[in-house]
Amino acid sequence: MTEAENIVLEHLRHIRRAVDDAREDMREVKNRLGILENQYASLSTRLDRMDGRVERIENRLNLTDA
Repeated sequence: MTEAENIVLEHLRHIRRAVDDAREDMREVKNRLGILENQYASLSTRLDRMDGRVERIENRLNLTDA
């Protein structure tokens, strides 16, 4: 092989490693985003339940406008 071909192959290997690293980073980001989405959904559900409970308390104490 010529020196030019070796340089091209070296650059291609470097690019492949960079793409593989980027792919792994993206996989990790997607995983962490999925975890955040699940936590947000759980928190949203809990807040909805708390809102309902506060509303019942307000109704029992006649704190709401009719």
